[in-house]
Amino acid sequence: MPGFPRGQRTPGRRLSWVIIALLIALTLLAIFARLLAPFDPVQPASGLNLPPGTPGNLLGTDSIGRDLLSRTLYGIQVSWFAALIVVASGLIIGGLIGTLAGVFGGWLDNLLMRFTDLFLALPGTLVAIAIVAALGYNLQNTLLGIAIVWWPYYARIIRGEVKSLASRPHVEAARLAGTSRTRIVFRHIIPGVIPTAIVTASLDIGNVVLLLAGLSFLGLGQPAPAPELGADTARNLGQLLTEPWIPIIPGLAVLMLSLIANLGGDAVRNLIGGRR
Repeated sequence: MPGFPRGQRTPGRRLSWVIIALLIALTLLAIFARLLAPFDPVQPASGLNLPPGTPGNLLGTDSIGRDLLSRTLYGIQVSWFAALIVVASGLIIGGLIGTLAGVFGGWLDNLLMRFTDLFLALPGTLVAIAIVAALGYNLQNTLLGIAIVWWPYYARIIRGEVKSLASRPHVEAARLAGTSRTRIVFRHIIPGVIPTAIVTASLDIGNVVLLLAGLSFLGLGQPAPAPELGADTARNLGQLLTEPWIPIIPGLAVLMLSLIANLGGDAVRNLIGGRR
């Protein structure tokens, strides 16, 4: 980059590393949420409707006396890992379909892309809701419903990247040298696709967090009294004017997850893009 000596970190890269550190800290928070939670999230822990800052209840309690900090930590764990599961499944399924379509081309490419277009034409959120309604209201079915409609975006992106890589000179040279298709795929194409896949997935986590929270808000997540951020906001909306912290705290947790995930995706893109 002009103006910066080779090997020197620019301010933008330093900020990206700070955001990556926040992303790692959030993941560790989700991993150890059960150890950090001071109380059982489904059992009353203290008085009713205690405000934030109450001794022993840092974020206060809800109308049943359950500790909001404990419920929020458990909700963060559920939302974060649920989003990671959806993104990972979409990346695996879509990446496999996109790679097969890009590598083999021809009739297989047309068949897989028309199948992908069929899913892209469907209203994803409504399809996910219909799947959950048919299978039953719980978190597992919600994740399944979202995963079924989430992979086509990755299939399109990966297929385009594979096509681009397949036409590059070093791949053409390997093909002319008699290198087998399998070796070309695993040696030249897949390593080139991985950075794009990582960036796409990292930028998508925040969207999945918001979608999961929205479906949970509508009652399509874990049944009560299980802690879940979107559901906790919905169940306590009646107290918004009297005890506003009760519905607002889980909503702020969703905002934090989505914001850090989106910033983390931008940071990953900047760091990987700077190395390519």
